[in-house]
Amino acid sequence: MTANKPLALITGGGRGIGRGIVLALASSGWNLAINYLAAREAAEEAQQSARQLGAEAALFQADVSQGGSREHLVQQVMETFGRIDLLVNNAGIGPRQRMDLLVTSEASFDEVLQTNLKAPFFLSQRVALEMIALLKKGIIQNPKIINIGSISAYTSSVNRGEYCVSKAGLAMVTKLFADRLAEYGIYVYELRPGIIETDLSRVAHDRYNQLIFDENLTPIRRWGQPEDVGQAVLAITEGRLRFSTGEVINVDGGFHLRRL
Repeated sequence: MTANKPLALITGGGRGIGRGIVLALASSGWNLAINYLAAREAAEEAQQSARQLGAEAALFQADVSQGGSREHLVQQVMETFGRIDLLVNNAGIGPRQRMDLLVTSEASFDEVLQTNLKAPFFLSQRVALEMIALLKKGIIQNPKIINIGSISAYTSSVNRGEYCVSKAGLAMVTKLFADRLAEYGIYVYELRPGIIETDLSRVAHDRYNQLIFDENLTPIRRWGQPEDVGQAVLAITEGRLRFSTGEVINVDGGFHLRRL
């Protein structure tokens, strides 16, 4: 592997937003550690596309919701590339079944928060320790962590409350790690996508179509695409936010604006 190129570890990098991030980074000179859980074929397609863009890309199967699997992931990435310059905590799930808040099960709550909140918290912890050691050795410079949040951090959806809670918690994870890691020069950001056209949004595709095109939900009247989030990642990795950390960058077509 090319040791002098920066390395990005993207969780859930095989499809959807993760794939958009992989391709954006590949086009900008990054090597890639693409994590996936089960969708091997999609991950291989993302890997091949990244290689066609000139990146060295390797696949790493791991369930980031499990501590042992997270540890194995980081060890394997370090053995393969010898560095981690960027961690993108992208892997996320919705509830298996959307249920009213009054009947949501503890099992669903635990499953969603295990992947969407606990995993990025402890993976950030583990990778940050690796980054600190790499900084001290002079192997990397200006490492970053990016959390992929959601407008659900502040937007109530009472039929998927566990998802909203997980993303609200992730917003605080961003603040906490930004605060703790600033002394090392490790900056932490949250990207907050809105309605992005992925597998996760497909379950409510017709409803979102109506909101965007008939009810004027967003000032920018179109679906967001994975590449929109990828380009926002590039905006951060270019290093132009040198006096910012803990920042939330909305990628939502203007959804967050309050309008009359």
